[in-house]
Amino acid sequence: MLNKVVMDRAWIARHIPHQGGMCLLDQVEAWDEQGIRCRAVSHRAVDNPLRAHGRLGAACGIEYAAQAMAVHGALLAPPDDPVARAGYLVSARGVRLHVPRLDDIDADLVIEASCITRGENNILYQFSISAAGRLLLDGRAAVVLDAAALKFATGDTP
Repeated sequence: MLNKVVMDRAWIARHIPHQGGMCLLDQVEAWDEQGIRCRAVSHRAVDNPLRAHGRLGAACGIEYAAQAMAVHGALLAPPDDPVARAGYLVSARGVRLHVPRLDDIDADLVIEASCITRGENNILYQFSISAAGRLLLDGRAAVVLDAAALKFATGDTP
């Protein structure tokens, strides 16, 4: 990845809709047109909003990946566009959980997402989450951009 300018949690929170504890990412480490690599420590937080019964299941990593994809979209937005196009995670496929939970992982999470295909209104990403070189989960995710506009275009009313 070419761009190694680090963006911190404050920058991330200004560019995605997730706020407060739901902003799960702490840093963008690198990115380019095809992908992004982020870092997170929130999986260890006792007050992580995704925890259930005191645990953070590995499937919650999909949300970490989705937020990395949202940040990627914000980074790719034209500089004169104040807001990136809204994206909606519509499916996660081929997801493999290599651990049962994330809250007991001592190392920082490294979240990577790479664009497989991109159309005018949809993007397919390959993603992985690792910690200290150990793969924790991976899969693919489909994102639809401007879903409300797509619905309206089919003749349905919002």
